[in-house]
Amino acid sequence: MSYAEASALDTPATSMATPRVYAWLVFALTFGLLLSDYMSRQVLNAVFPLLKAEWGLSDTQLGSLSGIVALLVGVLTFPLSVMADRWGRVRSILLMAMLWSAATLACGIATNYGEMLAARFFVGLGEAAYGSVGIALIISIFPPYLRSTLTGAFMAGGAFGSVIGMALGGVFAAHFGWRSAFVVMALFGMVLVVTYTFTVNERRLRGSDDAACALRRSRPGFRLSFRNLFSGLFSSTSVICAYVGSGLQLFIMAAVIAWMPSYLNRYYAMTPDKAGVTAAMFVLIGAIGMVICGVLTDRASRRSPPRKLAMAIAYCLTTALVLGIAFQLKPGVAQLAVIGMGMFLVAGTSGPAGAMVANLTPTPIHATAFATLTLANNLLGLAPGPLLTGVLADHVGLMDAFKFVPLMALLAALAFWIGRHHYAQDIARVEAQALAGA
Repeated sequence: MSYAEASALDTPATSMATPRVYAWLVFALTFGLLLSDYMSRQVLNAVFPLLKAEWGLSDTQLGSLSGIVALLVGVLTFPLSVMADRWGRVRSILLMAMLWSAATLACGIATNYGEMLAARFFVGLGEAAYGSVGIALIISIFPPYLRSTLTGAFMAGGAFGSVIGMALGGVFAAHFGWRSAFVVMALFGMVLVVTYTFTVNERRLRGSDDAACALRRSRPGFRLSFRNLFSGLFSSTSVICAYVGSGLQLFIMAAVIAWMPSYLNRYYAMTPDKAGVTAAMFVLIGAIGMVICGVLTDRASRRSPPRKLAMAIAYCLTTALVLGIAFQLKPGVAQLAVIGMGMFLVAGTSGPAGAMVANLTPTPIHATAFATLTLANNLLGLAPGPLLTGVLADHVGLMDAFKFVPLMALLAALAFWIGRHHYAQDIARVEAQALAGA
């Protein structure tokens, strides 16, 4: 079989040459920094009541402390990922992690709203491109057949980190004051940065200077001009469909996660704290689903790479069916169980979509490619999902609004279906271009 996913535009010989134990160590440390990223980002939510009471802040001011991080991540992910592709991913990761850790520590010693806002600005600046650069580094040192597993597992780290950050932040704030919550998160990140510095470096990832030189001689060149960058990111129908399908599917997850506490409060009469904890369980279910669906996709498509898209389509259609049924049920244990089943599958497309992006874009711009995927996820799913669901809820009520949300999975399935129709042709063309340029 011509295994195009191991072509020159994918993970090179370094994936096979890198010691397996070392590769998993790099994954663990990079995943740990992703946890630190989201723990530092979300710990603020756990101390909102304490900040409001101590500094007399308005809800608008509290919201701005959280929103400024999301704003910078949305605006700067793409340009900073381009810079990381040029400057070096390991060095970029270390700089970003050190910046957000130091800024989180500054949050812990801030004495007023202005200082806290400035510190949160630098948290957002440090975290802006970490997700895309981190996954680009990870897939560069593993065999291509693990890409769905790695992408799903890595993206799930954001959900795990968010839950851990809010939970631990609340515990430390309750027992030792809100400042301690920020200090603990900062120290966790700094310890990982030091460990990463002495463990991961570009030379060791490549094997040796001689191996790296041989690798460059055996691969086509890729000049990182704007024209080549744009061409590499949007050169095929199937990669565009991967961006679109991934974003549309995440619309559902974002909408359900954002509005589930309110749904549980209104229709299950849960207190806000109990509703929040219950909603967090659905976040964890979604994160676990990302990992397991990624593993299943890699196993199912190891001998037939185009099957990744078939798996993505199956996740979309099953999500539409299961959540469609769930929100037709009356509130109760049965409904929560079926919602849990749907949330397990809703982000299962993250692994296949990430693998497609890696397989159809040049290795030198993988960080930028994943930044593009992140941008699509935000513009098509994570940002409009909660907003449009809220607008609909104002007109028909939240319960009826949720009945429409799963329909978005049908559009995602359509995007992946179009991509599947072109995937084999696009992979063959990519492989031919790589061989012609070698």
